[in-house]
Parts: sequence; structure tokens; C-alpha cells
Amino acid sequence: MALSRRSLFALPLIVLACSIAGGIYGPRVASVAAASDDQSLDLDQDVQDFSKVLSLVEQDFATKVSPDTTIYKGAIPGMLRTLDPHSNFFDAREYQLMKEDQKGHYYGVGMQVGPQPDGKTAVKAPFPGAPAYKAGIRPGDVIVAVNDRPTDGMNTTEIADLLKGPRGTQVKIVVAREGAPEHLTFTVVRDEISRKSVQDAFFVKPGIAYVKILSFNETTSKELLDNLRRLGEDQFKGLILDLRDNPGGLLNEGVAVADHFLPKGALIVSHRGRSAPEKAYVAQHGNHGRDYPMVVLVNRYSASAAEIVSGALQDHDRALILGETTFGKGLVQTVYPLDEGTALALTWAHFYTPSGRLIQRDYTNKSFFDYYFHRDESARNPVDVKQTDGGRTVYGGGGITPDVKYDPGKIDRLQAELLRTGLFNFTSWYFGSHPTQLPKGWMPDDAVLTQLRKYLRDHGTKFTDDDFDQHLPWIRRNLAHEMYTTAFNVDDADAMFERIDPEVARAVELMPQAEALSVASRKVVAQRMAARERQ
Repeated sequence: MALSRRSLFALPLIVLACSIAGGIYGPRVASVAAASDDQSLDLDQDVQDFSKVLSLVEQDFATKVSPDTTIYKGAIPGMLRTLDPHSNFFDAREYQLMKEDQKGHYYGVGMQVGPQPDGKTAVKAPFPGAPAYKAGIRPGDVIVAVNDRPTDGMNTTEIADLLKGPRGTQVKIVVAREGAPEHLTFTVVRDEISRKSVQDAFFVKPGIAYVKILSFNETTSKELLDNLRRLGEDQFKGLILDLRDNPGGLLNEGVAVADHFLPKGALIVSHRGRSAPEKAYVAQHGNHGRDYPMVVLVNRYSASAAEIVSGALQDHDRALILGETTFGKGLVQTVYPLDEGTALALTWAHFYTPSGRLIQRDYTNKSFFDYYFHRDESARNPVDVKQTDGGRTVYGGGGITPDVKYDPGKIDRLQAELLRTGLFNFTSWYFGSHPTQLPKGWMPDDAVLTQLRKYLRDHGTKFTDDDFDQHLPWIRRNLAHEMYTTAFNVDDADAMFERIDPEVARAVELMPQAEALSVASRKVVAQRMAARERQ
């Protein structure tokens, strides 16, 4: 990355003062930049010390180093790691991918690819209606070459980059397919690829709708409203809102989603930081009197904006929360563009649920690995105790604790191997000698499961018949998902998977409890308001 020496030395100043920010954050940045003379002197000395160290490294290190190594992979990430787990530096590619995720679209052929155990890259799922899907590329196809460039030695990221390109341009993709005697060649015209952040909603029972939000990007709230209108929201008898595995995204989209389910004027979330005054977000449009019961599904991977939504609905007793304790990310980042297409995500505030709790998990005195992967499910801040509108006790400090816990169980060795490659590879093998059509409602029968057992053993998977039999419902459901992805498409596969999800069935059972919770809370709030009027 060819930045001038002067700009390299200025980066610590840029990071600390955020002087590259603009827009609505301008006044806040100006106030930060107005440091005292003593502070400026201290900062100047820090920059001089950093400059000396960098010069010594470049001059005397045993091998030649570049700014990419010393600055962008070392100094800046190292500095940010001393702050919190979510402040981060993005190189040009990472920043581009982040912007694509936020916008919900990019230009390419429209398929998910992933690595195989043998080092090859295979198609996981063409997106419905995308150029790759229309061309006939299907899950399990191993990418052999892209535009006459063999993919041997390339990683999945490099191959994915080759598949992207300007709209209307052609890309030639050569694949190896199970059961095909020779390689297959597809010429695909790149197009704009839009990915839904909200899966197509459907009814799991008469009157009870189900909708899953995958992430919060620029179109999430619109996608949600379109789905609810399509199903006829005014006639709902209940709604299951699935936020499991949702990593979050844009704050304003999380606010807009919560707005739709809460009364107009209800507090949704607030945030404040050392140099940012408190800002509160309230429902601007409201639910227009729609008070159907709601159950929200969460798990340990529900984070950030997903926690804003679930926290707001819980604090106002608008929904029953079912699942696992959420991730616990209560920090707000702003992304500041830097030179050469890079960017900095810097934490500048904490967010608080309507009851005033900070749900951020403790990240002091632990490694990033422990923070992200070693979870204490019962973690909570004993001094951050708040109440919901209806008077229920809730805690901060450890994510959103569900009202009703649902333990999906730990994945054992056999399940992990089946999820990683076993079911996917079997599906590719199966459709290499069977038509790629299945009837709607199809599920793997005993004959298919017998073939799966044999295939796994023939390909080195170690298990006993008891191991296999104890997981039969799980195997049947997950194998059906893989096979639906090929026979139909990934969206149909996801819908089938959720329709027969035991946790979704549990949410349906809890709908009367969710309604009782909402009714009781509204009664308490009404009594409280009446008491205030009498005073």
C-alpha cells in the first residue's frame, strides 16, 4: 500500500482524533480534536517515538519489511486490540466486502463457494435466479478453472474474486461434476447479485407467521415489511421472529425493525460515549395497534442489532424471548474511511436497552479467542439490574437472557463431520447418478439413509450404528436441507429446514404464554399511568 511516509506517521493521530470522520459526526470530532496544549505535546511525543521505532525496523530488521506488514498488519491492529474486541482495521478487500454486505448486493455470478478437504473449491449453493443458477451450475461442482486460469493452488477467496466483475461481462467457469465423465464448461454473464437479509416469511400454523432476519443491511426493514404485508399482517394470530445466528449490522435498520412492533413513542435504544452525548431512538411509526403475540428466537450468535431488537421487545414485554443467551455486544462502531480504500471501525459509544441495561460482555483480562468462543452462559452484571415495563427483572452485562431457555444440544464428532463435508459430499455423489428432481415435501427414506451409511463408511467416516441411529431425526433433517439445495434452491431448502425445526415448534407452543405476558404488561402499564394521573 503506497502511502507517503508523512501519512504513515499521521495515522496514529487520525485514529485517536477521528479527524477523518464527517457527516453527522463532524461536531463530535471537532470537540475531540480541541485538545489542550499539554495533550497535543504528549501526542506529538508519542508520534515521534513511533516514527523512531518504525525507522529502526525498516533500517535494521533482518529482512526487508513493507508498510503493509509493519503498519497495516501490525501497528494499527495491535493498537486497536488494546481498546476492545470490536474496533478493527479493514484492508481494501475487507472494506469492500463489508460495504457489499451492508448494501445487500454486489456484481458477479451469484453463488456461494467453499473449500473442500482436498484443497479444492466447490460450489455450495447458486443463489436462486442468479446467473450461475440459470446457467445450470449446481452444488457440489468443483471449480477447475476461471477464464482459462486453472484454480490449482488458489484458495477460495482468490477464486471468489475471479468470479466477481463488472455487470454484463462474461466469465468462463470450468467445473468437475460427480458422475460426469468430462469437465463441464459454463459461460456466465455477470449481473447485480442481491441477497435477501430477510428470508421469505410463511405460516407455520394457521394464523401464526414465521420470518427470519439473517442480518441488518440497508434493505432489511423494507424486506421485513414487504413480507408481513404479503402474508396479511392485520390477520396474524402470532408471529415468530427468528434472530438466531444474526450477527447484527446497521443500527438504524435494527431500530426500524423494532419500531414496527412497538407503540409509537416507545424507547427502542439509546447510546452514549465519552465524546458523544446520549442519543435516544424512539418508535417513529409504531405498530398501529397490532398487538398479536410474538416469540423471538435467539442464540449465542445473535449479536449487536439483533440484540437491540430482542432487548427492546423484551424490555417492553412485547415478545417472549426463546433460546440461548445472546452474544453480548453492546458497543457501537463507526466506520471511518482511510486512504487506499482501507477503513477503521472504531468504538465510540455503548448502547443501552430501554430499561437502561448495558448488555456488553466483559472482555478484560481475556484473549480474543476466549472472548469469542469460550462463553459463560450465566454471565451477568449483578449491579446492572433493571425491570421490564411489566416489572420483570432483567440484567445487563451478559447479553440478552431468554425468558424461556432452549438448549439445542452440543454437536458431537459425527454431527460435526456430517455438517463439514459428509452430507454435502454424499448429496453430490447421490445426484451424480439420480435425477436432480424431488417431489415437494420429500424427506430421506430408509433406502437413502442406508446409502448414506455405506457412503460415509466407504469414505473413511468412523461411527457405530448406535451413533448413527441416535441422530436419525437430526440426520434426516440436515440431509434433506442439502438435497433440497440441489433439487430446488437454497431458499426453498432453508424454508423446509425451518418448517420442521423443533425450536420453531416450541415457539408455536409458547404463543399463549407470549400473549399472556403482553396482556399482563399492558395492564401494569395502564395501572401505573392511572395512578400517576390521580396524584
